[in-house]
Amino acid sequence: PHQTPKDFDSRHKTQKRVLVAHVKLTPENRFRSGSLPQNRIVIAARKMTENSKAPTVCVSLYLDTVYELETAIEEAARSNFQSITIPMVHRRFEREFVEEPLKTAHQCFTRSDLLLTSGQWLNRVICRLSNNVDCDSADGDVRKQGEATMRQEISYAEHLVQTGYVMVRLKSGNCANLARVVGHGLKGILLAEVPMVDLKAAQATWRADVEEDVSVEDPWNWWNNFRSYVDHDTHVKVALEFTADIPKKEEIYRWLGEPVDAIVISSSIFLTNSNNYPVLSKAHQELLVLFHRTLGCHFILKANPEDKRLVHYSDYIKYILKANYVKDPMTGYDDLLEIPLQPLYDNLDSFTYEVFEKDPVKYILYQNAIEQALRDRVPTAELDTRTSIIMVVGGGRGPLVRATINASIKSKRKVKVYVIEKNPNAIVTLSALIRELWRDRNVELISTDMREFEPPEKADILVSELLGSFGDNELSPECLDGAQKHLKPDGISIPCKSTSYLNPVMTTKIYNQIRSLEKSPHAKDRIVTSRYMEGSYVAYLKNVYHIDAPQPLFEFVHPNPAPIIDNSRSACLTFKASLACVMHGFT
Repeated sequence: PHQTPKDFDSRHKTQKRVLVAHVKLTPENRFRSGSLPQNRIVIAARKMTENSKAPTVCVSLYLDTVYELETAIEEAARSNFQSITIPMVHRRFEREFVEEPLKTAHQCFTRSDLLLTSGQWLNRVICRLSNNVDCDSADGDVRKQGEATMRQEISYAEHLVQTGYVMVRLKSGNCANLARVVGHGLKGILLAEVPMVDLKAAQATWRADVEEDVSVEDPWNWWNNFRSYVDHDTHVKVALEFTADIPKKEEIYRWLGEPVDAIVISSSIFLTNSNNYPVLSKAHQELLVLFHRTLGCHFILKANPEDKRLVHYSDYIKYILKANYVKDPMTGYDDLLEIPLQPLYDNLDSFTYEVFEKDPVKYILYQNAIEQALRDRVPTAELDTRTSIIMVVGGGRGPLVRATINASIKSKRKVKVYVIEKNPNAIVTLSALIRELWRDRNVELISTDMREFEPPEKADILVSELLGSFGDNELSPECLDGAQKHLKPDGISIPCKSTSYLNPVMTTKIYNQIRSLEKSPHAKDRIVTSRYMEGSYVAYLKNVYHIDAPQPLFEFVHPNPAPIIDNSRSACLTFKASLACVMHGFT
């Protein structure tokens, strides 16, 4: 279903029902106190079976220095970390790329790849590029030194982890040269580490010794500049760092439209509860759950490796996510492009019909609407003498027929049902249903196009489910306009009106999918044509930022009383963006 304006405030929230249970605090549920309500836990009301367990949560330990690599991996594993994030080179090692003999000596600038197997490098290590160099410095010597350093490190990092993760930290929006150096010809995933809030600006607001105003630059602009410089490369993703200060809600939602692959959490933002265990504030908990549920991120923890509570940080993150897990039946189908159906032109297959029928709520609402219409049209005094004629146009595999029969039984009104279906394959199914289940019901099957059908009598109610994902994109108005001639003068249509809503969105993932549909094999000749960009697609969007609230666009009424029916439509809508963003399209 489409969003309406009143749904906009909750557009990024996944609906769930929760059960509040009272529990006794024990060492086993040590994390449940603190910022969560005292003596309460929140658990998903939907019971998880063994076949619907919460997904595995991966947490990596961020290390500043590593002396024994294999030992560091083992110690991290003992603290329930799945991998470690390490610097490629010691932060104080400045290499020489020009003068001999240091140039030759510094060719061996880091540890050997033989310390680990290829599988360990790929699955247990995230390589981090140096963040103390400046590839965009105004000083030419500093810039060249930074370029040489980054090229050396990115080359060796991809030698080690192949298609795995490499991490680089963005420090400002001035990163054109950095993007040119590290973003060329990537084989693996490049994580661009970006803070949620500009830490320098946040610190300056609390310092009395800072006289001049500190220029505040939104960290999102750092990322937007960087990904623009690398030509929206799908190998470049975001490692978003949670900060102690949380930005405005709209700024958080904007990140949901970006390719956030990892969340970086510092141990410094943890609080200590009454049991002396680390916990996150309620606001940070909600952020954690929001990003994991929406984007399926993994996590990177910045902490002192000597911290005795290291295992508790990892366990707490996993506990919060599993305690708030809600199974999404659409998992695996989200943010995937599909071509809109053309049921008038093509015959739908059994799989498509089955997907439709997995939405029982829709057919319950149809049943309720038909029942109310029957009660309204047939008074109690005429229960035994009056039979309502109902035409189901587009019978499919029979869910609307079933809803009609159930409505007749509940309302105790007699009905005769005409089922019109043009798909010869669906006719086989409908014939079997009539023969096996509805033989005692007054159901007649007609195999023809609804617009060409000439019924022996007019209908009281016309029932259809022809609405597409954008209301009229599957020619619902044209089909129903052709079928409304079968209605009595006082006949009604279910549905009687449809309204399409539209709003602008930022969705990097979908944009890149469409962008990849047509590209020249030569990078310099990449051209994206309007053939794909200006088309319509069906997608279950999760990785999306809604720039403004939806507004009504087109409305269609059935039956249409106009003497000359014209379904052509045009409209002009005005939207307002509250934040700087990239508008990729409309949904």
